[in-house]
Amino acid sequence: MKNNHIYYDNGFIFARDHGNPHLRKVIETRLKRLLKKSGIEKNITPHSFRHTHTSLLIEAGV
Repeated sequence: MKNNHIYYDNGFIFARDHGNPHLRKVIETRLKRLLKKSGIEKNITPHSFRHTHTSLLIEAGV
């Protein structure tokens, strides 16, 4: 761990070194960069994954 931070698990999916969440813009920027490198031309946002997860849960009967 950098700078001797103590990590506190706050249950965030995208957490910084100490456990607090990243800013939404940071995640969006990284996702756009990853999509571009992958050659995917769709406009996918982090929020899109929430909808996908919900749809898969419904399909699974949860």
